[in-house]
Amino acid sequence: MSGARHASLFLDMLAAERGASKNTLDAYRRDLDDYLAYLREAGSEPDKAAAATVRGFMASLEERGLKATSASRRLSAVRQFHKFLYVEGYAAADPTAAVSAPKRGRSLPKVLSVEQVDRLLQVAHEEAGRETASPAERLRAARMACLLELLYATGLRVSELISLPRSAAKTRERFLVVRGKGAKERLVPLTEAAREAARTYLALLEERNKTAGSWLFPADSESGHLTRQAFARDLKTVAAAAGLRTDKISPHVLRHAFASHLLQNGADLRVVQELLGHSDISTTQIYTHVLDERLKSMVRDLHPLSGSDG
Repeated sequence: MSGARHASLFLDMLAAERGASKNTLDAYRRDLDDYLAYLREAGSEPDKAAAATVRGFMASLEERGLKATSASRRLSAVRQFHKFLYVEGYAAADPTAAVSAPKRGRSLPKVLSVEQVDRLLQVAHEEAGRETASPAERLRAARMACLLELLYATGLRVSELISLPRSAAKTRERFLVVRGKGAKERLVPLTEAAREAARTYLALLEERNKTAGSWLFPADSESGHLTRQAFARDLKTVAAAAGLRTDKISPHVLRHAFASHLLQNGADLRVVQELLGHSDISTTQIYTHVLDERLKSMVRDLHPLSGSDG
């Protein structure tokens, strides 16, 4: 059986058994295409690959200048691929078991301050309420205000946010049921500001387009809803108007702000894990720098000997 066929079976398994999204499958496919190309050059096949072959592939990534984070992600895809081949009986062994991931520094997520998020929201709402704006401009500005309020209130992944159904803006509940990675559902709370922004935007949307489909953020795209690229582009425009550095702003940065600001205000790490939809708390622990700073300040401010020289 060819390497391409092995990869196809693996991707089919991810889709059928783990409910992997199209974006996830595309990412795995790119990583495996790169790995299979290396195997062909090395005169090997996935079911015959040895640990030395996998290490050679990792070394080739370093030679090509891939960052440690990207190389680690690629190794993760290769690991899962070989584990699948071994478990399903397509290969006699798993060559990745003895291969360690590239060493990398622990990078902290970019985080906006509460004041910066407030400024961003303020500018978005001011634009949405500008009386001299045309109906199309008002709708676009109201959409951005709605996107920002929802994102900061919920910490949704960008893919989850842009594909919200229209019913999300009509709910009377103070929470949303979101289908995340692996088709897992979770509850995320809604602030009153987010609910109000959603109602305002939806009223404008339905006033201009009563026959639009089921998406809350419809757009002329292949998916039928707003793309993450369009959202990121419009966000940078608002950030510039708010006097913020556009290279420090992205939808994902607002998700980080949501998590960090909750922790700063005393939220439990496992609660934040649940809200973000992380299956493993180790993913959420990237935010523990916030907890570390809070603990340091608590000791500094509350410890009886903190003001002494000794």
